[in-house]
Amino acid sequence: MTAKKTPTSKEVAKATFDLLEERGVTVLDIAEIVYDLQLPYHPTLTIQECAESVERVLQKREIQHALLVGIELDKLAEQNKLSEPLQSIVEQDEGLFGVDETIALGAVLTYGSIAVTTFGYLDKVKVGIIEKLDCKKEKGVNTFLDDLVASVASSAASRLAHRQRDEQEQLQEGNPAT
Repeated sequence: MTAKKTPTSKEVAKATFDLLEERGVTVLDIAEIVYDLQLPYHPTLTIQECAESVERVLQKREIQHALLVGIELDKLAEQNKLSEPLQSIVEQDEGLFGVDETIALGAVLTYGSIAVTTFGYLDKVKVGIIEKLDCKKEKGVNTFLDDLVASVASSAASRLAHRQRDEQEQLQEGNPAT
């Protein structure tokens, strides 16, 4: 058996973006959630800034790996390729099954406590594309994807919150943000 080459960062990023698109999730879908989360704290925020933050989050390997694993498990469940009882648990997104949240939470930890608490909020209220994915059970399995999208949105919102604080401090010190 020959050793396979390690995928490049560009290949992993492309696979991640391709899978999101295949599953009907766009950067703009996630950016809209980020915008709604951050606008009360950042009144001059634009949807473009939110989209850029989402794209930056999606460039992180931890996030990419979580998405690749979670989406693959959702796809396998759609094809009935998981062993029982896991097949039924994932397919039904059983309430006591927390592995989907655990993977998403592991990914969000990179962005600190704001991201963690925001993830908990989004997991509970399920807004925007997260709600659509969670309610789309008759058209596929998104047991992992809805939580992973919440993770990306939470991370992007946290990233913006920290950047805003940095910009405010630089202005107070008389140094314009770069």
